[in-house]
Amino acid sequence: MPPILYFFALCNLVIGSGAFVLGGILQPLSTSLGISVAAAGQAMTAYALATALLAPMLIVLTAKWPRRRAIQLALGLFTAGCVACALAPNLTMLLLGRVLMGAGAMFTALVSALAVSMVPPALRGRALSITFLGMSVSYAVGIPIGAWLGFEYGWRVPVWLSAGASLAAMISVHWLVPGNLASAGAGFAGFRAAASQAAVLRIWLRTLLYFVAIFSVFAYIGPVLQALNPMSSTELSVTLGLFGLAGVAGTLSGGWANDRFGSLRCLRVQLSVLTLMMLLLPLTVGHPLLSLSTMMIWGVAGFGMMSPQQSRLASLSPTQAPLLLSLNGSMLYLGTALGSIVRGSLLSQVGFANLGWVGLPFGILALLTLAFDRNLVPSKAHAAA
Repeated sequence: MPPILYFFALCNLVIGSGAFVLGGILQPLSTSLGISVAAAGQAMTAYALATALLAPMLIVLTAKWPRRRAIQLALGLFTAGCVACALAPNLTMLLLGRVLMGAGAMFTALVSALAVSMVPPALRGRALSITFLGMSVSYAVGIPIGAWLGFEYGWRVPVWLSAGASLAAMISVHWLVPGNLASAGAGFAGFRAAASQAAVLRIWLRTLLYFVAIFSVFAYIGPVLQALNPMSSTELSVTLGLFGLAGVAGTLSGGWANDRFGSLRCLRVQLSVLTLMMLLLPLTVGHPLLSLSTMMIWGVAGFGMMSPQQSRLASLSPTQAPLLLSLNGSMLYLGTALGSIVRGSLLSQVGFANLGWVGLPFGILALLTLAFDRNLVPSKAHAAA
């Protein structure tokens, strides 16, 4: 595998940690700013909407740039957003900072397209799993450590650490990413034909639906875990860390399984397991080990879907991969935002412990979209089907 993929993974570790650490420390954040936990949760929504709307626009605007410049822009925006959040005296400035961070999340689509362009089709799943590995490691390391720091020393501490790490990554790009690395293609030429394919539209819809399902729970993961089984800040950090380790296992196994069995078979198994775990999670209240086991299986299935989804999308139109992947990211974050809206409207009726059932119908709908898909190529060819 190209060594640069491991640097991309490290950058995704920084982005994942900075983007989602607030989900575990909403309570100290809300106390510090004098707002409700529900209002503090809008920081996740602001990030999601900014990524969904701004990242594709930036992908197009930087289509002709050398990739090093585009990557530096992305990390620069993310760094600036982290600094604004760390300095925020109120909710308004916090949300503005999160918007900048969301724009900087264009990084993930940029490097995903580069990853699939650097390897033969038979290795796309593994290349993507390496690139996304940093995102899953952030749940195992960055988010739990950030949550512990946030509870022990204040919520601004992990945000400042994210800013410093992002700045270091941006500076490192100058030496680690070749200056002549050209765009894999992200303009509008041919995009309309690629985007009008039914298979492409189903992938985007599936991403939207299963992220509505996931983030009906995960945006409030700290309060959800506390509602299921009250725990100390250290116990919460350990639980989040174990969930993240399950995500690492899911990311790596998902890439391998995609190249071995084909994306369609993988997605059927992974979405079925994810949906089942959403059904079971509220039933584990008062049983810490059952809650942890359910969350870890959830992590393996949820993170495992990323490589098959992305690989399948890139294989449908390789020349349009950057923009298609960015718009898939938009569906991801629109799903995150819609999950927030659905969750917020029902939270007072169902409570934190039962949020898994709020997202369950969307998981079922995502699973049903697979009924219309067919293998792109025979799985024995080990192409990214």
